[in-house]
Amino acid sequence: MAQALTLARPYARAAFEVAHAAGALADWSAALTFAAAVAVDPQVAGLGNDPRVLPAQLVAIHLPQGMAADAPFARFLEELAENRRMHLLPEIAALYDQYKLESESTLKVKVTSALDLDATQTEQLRASLKRRFKREIELDTHVDPALLGGVVIDTGEQVIDGSARGRLQRLASALAH
Repeated sequence: MAQALTLARPYARAAFEVAHAAGALADWSAALTFAAAVAVDPQVAGLGNDPRVLPAQLVAIHLPQGMAADAPFARFLEELAENRRMHLLPEIAALYDQYKLESESTLKVKVTSALDLDATQTEQLRASLKRRFKREIELDTHVDPALLGGVVIDTGEQVIDGSARGRLQRLASALAH
């Protein structure tokens, strides 16, 4: 995994810079998401290292419908295919989306709660996180009844565990020591 991320990073950075210069961040994000989904398909994944499959064929498989074969994204895929790096597309897409969010001063936050959050709670949480991190907040909410109560907020770099389960675990740890 770490090696894949290391190999994917320069490609993701290059894709971001080309898309940013063209003002097409959202279009490239959608295209990368599509290509990454194709790349993880078990039937397609094996083709990347098959010497009988030409790079142009790999590009055609991964290119979103309606996109021209001479588009900048197609040329990007050609570069990946020629270097036999199509398997890196999921990592490239994830890194690209991180760069995109950073450029938009947006932070993607995963919120796991014991109960479903209503619209008011979601907006209060978004406003609070916006004040704390001084960035726009994109929430990805999930429900996990095993938390017993409260929420766990994961920014990717920082985890804030305000769940009842987390508090009980910290209490048990403190009592054990």
